[in-house]
Amino acid sequence: MSDTKLSRKDQILQALAHMLEAEPGGRITTAGLAREVGVSEAALYRHFPSKAKMFEGLIQFVEETIFSRVNRITQDVPDTLAQVEQVLALMLTFTERNPGITRLLTGDALAGEHERLRQRVQQFFDRLESQLKQILRDAEFREGLRTAATPTVTANLLMAVMEGRVAQFVRSGFRQLPTQGWNEQWPLLAASVFRD
Repeated sequence: MSDTKLSRKDQILQALAHMLEAEPGGRITTAGLAREVGVSEAALYRHFPSKAKMFEGLIQFVEETIFSRVNRITQDVPDTLAQVEQVLALMLTFTERNPGITRLLTGDALAGEHERLRQRVQQFFDRLESQLKQILRDAEFREGLRTAATPTVTANLLMAVMEGRVAQFVRSGFRQLPTQGWNEQWPLLAASVFRD
């Protein structure tokens, strides 16, 4: 019984992500989502008490996916610069593969939605920036490397570059891929992270 409920919940979240991707700039209604899933609106509300909770379910999926992988990167990759690059590439690749969810992360799909959702997305990006900051701080102890600017300033710059690429992806209607040109751009960024 619980597997069926979980399965239906996942089905609802997948349909929501698909609608966010298929209707850039469009507002998602529970009636439209119910049609997409093939259930009544009442059935949606049996699994999620509100549309905001559905969006929160997608944000939670992002948090669990990204931070479990960031933890693996920090444990398995010994080189700091490689850790930073892999964390940024992880976000770029994840957003490229999940365009609908990316609309949530940029706030594009949250117009007119509950402020709590914007705060949750902000907390996600704050936490990711904190992870980058910690990686950069640890570099001095592990490898004797010092950032050219403070770890705080450097992490913020790296986040701004990554978030800018993600915003371009959404703004272009998913045509300008976040990973496009990244292999050429990363060395330029990497050269400015640590002091010589």
